[in-house]
Amino acid sequence: MATAPQPQLPLFYKDLMPLNSRDHADWKVANFEDASFLANTHAIPLTVDEFVDAQRNYPIVFTANDTPLPIALMGLNEGVNTFIDDNGKLEAGVYVPAYIRRYPFILAKLQANSEEMSLCFDPEAGVVGKDKEGQTLFVVAADNDVTAREAKRTELQNAGQADAAAALPTIKAGDVVPTQYTDDVLEFCRRFETSGQRTKAFLDQLNELDLMMDGEIAITRNDMPDKPFVYRGFRMVDEKKLRELPTEKVEELNKSGMLMLIHAHLFSMNLMRMVFERQSAQGKVPMPEAAS
Repeated sequence: MATAPQPQLPLFYKDLMPLNSRDHADWKVANFEDASFLANTHAIPLTVDEFVDAQRNYPIVFTANDTPLPIALMGLNEGVNTFIDDNGKLEAGVYVPAYIRRYPFILAKLQANSEEMSLCFDPEAGVVGKDKEGQTLFVVAADNDVTAREAKRTELQNAGQADAAAALPTIKAGDVVPTQYTDDVLEFCRRFETSGQRTKAFLDQLNELDLMMDGEIAITRNDMPDKPFVYRGFRMVDEKKLRELPTEKVEELNKSGMLMLIHAHLFSMNLMRMVFERQSAQGKVPMPEAAS
């Protein structure tokens, strides 16, 4: 079984394998027993579609590199995730970023010179395999499956989605086809990619308006008032520049929904102290001279 090209794998992924009905016809997907795979990760990639939900639990900042990305901070220091307990369980009730929910699946290019993306999975995740108990990935099509597929094609055509109808593969009884679960995973990954495109457009506009600034936050503890814990190495929206935008530009941002996203980001910054206090309570705060 061939693996996908992987010059640099995304966060969490140790390997990528294209999912296909020939090699994985009888494979299943089990649930993760815990969230230990993200226990040592303090920053999780976000899309703009998640800002409103994520800002209730995590500070949202932007990476400080040439291609900044929004991230949710689950900890303020490398290797610290304050939302994962000692048993590897994620705290109940908090928003789970789509990047986490997507794992171990992902859409990836199998050939560097092609724009076509295929559904892949990380075989090292330990939850996809022939000997697993869980969701079935493929099934042998019956006559009713063929009928349902053609009905779906007609539905798409009637809804004016000709491209989607044409992209729907024709099947016949006896074919090994993806289950509804696999179709749902593929659709989730496609939506994630689309959200990523909207996120890029959002960041492009922030840069075009020159609204970004290097971030820095100093937090003091009551027992150490003279030794602030200073955190840098991220970017954020400059509130002063935002206030100085022309009225017509602010109205434009408001109509596009971008202003709401900016405010969600800025409101979330108040949670930096909350995450710091979580780290402190867990004994995971380095002394000020070692803070980053």
